[in-house]
Amino acid sequence: MKILSASQIQAWDQFTIAGEPISSLDLMERASMACVEWLGAQNFRRHSFSVFCGKGNNGGDGLAIARMLSENDFRVTVHILEFGHLGTLDFQANLAKLHQTGAEIRFLQGEENFVPIPDEDLVIDALFGSGLNRPLAGVTAQLVDHINASGNKVVSIDIPSGLFVDRSSKGNPVVNASHTLSFQCFKPAFLVAENAGAIGEVHILDIGLHPGFLTELEKIQIPILVDRGMIKEKLKPRSAFSNKGNFGHALLVCGGLGKMGAAILAAKACLRSGAGLVSCHIPACGYSIMQTAFPEAMVFTDKDEKKITGLSTDPEKYSVLGIGPGIGTDPATLKCLRTVLGKCSKPVLLDADALNLISTDETIWELIPPHSVLTPHPKEFQRLFGDSENDFQMIEKAKEQAIKRKCVIVLKGHHTLIATPEALAFFNNTGNAGLAKGGSGDVLSGMIVAFLSQGYSSTDAAVLAVYFHGLAADHLASFTAKESLIATDIINAIGQAIFSVQC
Repeated sequence: MKILSASQIQAWDQFTIAGEPISSLDLMERASMACVEWLGAQNFRRHSFSVFCGKGNNGGDGLAIARMLSENDFRVTVHILEFGHLGTLDFQANLAKLHQTGAEIRFLQGEENFVPIPDEDLVIDALFGSGLNRPLAGVTAQLVDHINASGNKVVSIDIPSGLFVDRSSKGNPVVNASHTLSFQCFKPAFLVAENAGAIGEVHILDIGLHPGFLTELEKIQIPILVDRGMIKEKLKPRSAFSNKGNFGHALLVCGGLGKMGAAILAAKACLRSGAGLVSCHIPACGYSIMQTAFPEAMVFTDKDEKKITGLSTDPEKYSVLGIGPGIGTDPATLKCLRTVLGKCSKPVLLDADALNLISTDETIWELIPPHSVLTPHPKEFQRLFGDSENDFQMIEKAKEQAIKRKCVIVLKGHHTLIATPEALAFFNNTGNAGLAKGGSGDVLSGMIVAFLSQGYSSTDAAVLAVYFHGLAADHLASFTAKESLIATDIINAIGQAIFSVQC
C-alpha cells in the first residue's frame, strides 16, 4: 500500500473525479456512506451522535454522515464552526440536505456557544481534514480542548483535526480520537509515535478511488506500507532437493558476561528463520551456556573469558556476518569490530552494541561494506546521527543517512522504517506492544541474518524479517496477553508466521 502526502491525496481525489467520472459531491457521499457502514459494523449506531464540522470538505463529510444517521432515526446534534463564510460548495449542498432531516443544528461562533456533550453521545470529528496547513488557534483550538475534555469516545473522519498529514504536529492542539476513519491509503501521520495519542485505532476504508492514479505514481519513489501480498511475492519457495548448504552459513559475533541471553536469542531466531547453519563467536564464559541452551549452533570461543576481543575464524568464509547483540562497548571490542569489518566484503548486520561502538568512532563508517544492515532503536539512532526535533525529522534523517552511508537502516518502532540506499522507504504494519521487551531486538537481528544467509538482498532480508517478527507477535497476541510475551515466545512463533504467508 502506498503512503501518500496531503497533496497526493488531493490529487487522487481529483484524478478520480475526472477519470471515473464522478462529481465531488457524489464522491463525498460514497466516503460518508463507508463511514456510516463502519459505524454500524462496530455497533456504534446504537449511540446518539454529536457531529462537529468545519466548513471545508471534511465538514461536508460530517454533514453527510449526520444526515444518513438522522434519516435512520438516530438522535444527531450537529455543531458547525461559524466564521461568517459560506463554506465549500459541497459543504453547502450537504448542509441544505441536512436541513431536511430531524438533526439538530447548532452554530459555534465562540466558546460561549459550547455546551456539554451528553455522556451517551459518540463524537464525530469532521472539523478539519487532510488540507490543514497551519496549527489550530483561537476558538478552534478551544473547541478541540472542549471535545478532548468531554471524555466521550471520538471517531475522526479522514484524520484527527489539528494533525498535519506529512509533517510534525508536535505541541499543536489536536483532537484525541479513539478511532480514525481514513480513506484508501495510510497517511504519514499515522506511522509516527508522536501521534499515537491522537489517532487511536486507524481504519482504512476503500471508497473506490481510481486505481490508475497509483500507476502514475510508479514513476516516483513513494513510501510503501508492507503488506502480506508483498511478502508473499518476496518469499522464495524451498526445493524438495535442497540441503542445509543451500541456505547459507551464518556467523554471529555476540554475547558477553551476563549477556549470553542475547547471543542465544539471536542464534535461535537465525536458525528458526531459515539459515542452513549457524556458528557463534562468543566469549569463553559462554561456551557451556550456548552448547547447553542451543545445541544446534556451532561455537567458537574468544581468548577472553568475558568479552569479544578477536575472531578465531575468518568472517569471509561465511555467507553473512551479524555482530552486536550483547558484546558490550569495551575498547578491546571496539578494536575487534574495526578489524572484523576491515576483512568483510559482503553486507553485514550491525546491531545493539556494535552500533554504540560505531557512534564513538566516526572512522568505522568507511569500513562498513555497502548494503550492510543497521538496526537502531531511536536512542541508538540518536547516538549515531544526532538529535531530531520530532519523529518526522528522524524519518527523513534515516532516509538521508541510508543513501549517504550506502546501507539499509532499520529504524525500529511500532511501524518500523526500512530505509535503503536506493531512496526506498518501507514501513512495517505488523507487531504490537508485546514486542516492548528486552530481547526482541536480538531476535530481529538473528532473523535478518537468516534471510541474508539465504541469499536475499539486504532490503528484502530486512523487510521480510521485520514483517515476520511482528507477525509472530500478532499471532501470539491472538490468544495471550501482550504483557506476557517474551522474546523466546517470538522465536517459537516464527514458523507459524512464515507458514501463514506460505499458505
